[in-house]
Amino acid sequence: MKVTVYTDGAARGNPDGPGGYGAVLTYVDSKGNEHIRELSEGFEKTTNNRMELMAAIAALEALIKPCEVDLYSDSKYLTDAFNKGWIDSWIKRGWKKADKSPVLNIDLWQRLLKAAGPHKITWIWVKGHAGNPLNERCDTLATEAADRLHRDL
Repeated sequence: MKVTVYTDGAARGNPDGPGGYGAVLTYVDSKGNEHIRELSEGFEKTTNNRMELMAAIAALEALIKPCEVDLYSDSKYLTDAFNKGWIDSWIKRGWKKADKSPVLNIDLWQRLLKAAGPHKITWIWVKGHAGNPLNERCDTLATEAADRLHRDL
């Protein structure tokens, strides 16, 4: 099954404020019907990068069988990790960056790798806030999730 995924993360008061993620999953079934699923969640103390990763994790964990996935993100942190081979280098170096400092968010990178495992994923960077309707929708989902927590704190 071919699935298109858009993701985004947001944080208010980065790095210790509330944040949220948004994801939109779409696919067309064998009868030509389009199916859309939206995911979002807020977190009390987080960073934008953690929310970018959580958006991709939530989307991939929502898939119940192996899929061919085009995953769009406006996060170079996320897409470059795969497209430029950073993640493979981090793993080879025991989760250290080239400068020998520890990779941040190891827990989420490991969870993302597990979620990605069954799927064939193409990681695609999309410019944020540039009018792409699904990217804009993810931004709205992410910021609304963060803002709900911000109001409640």
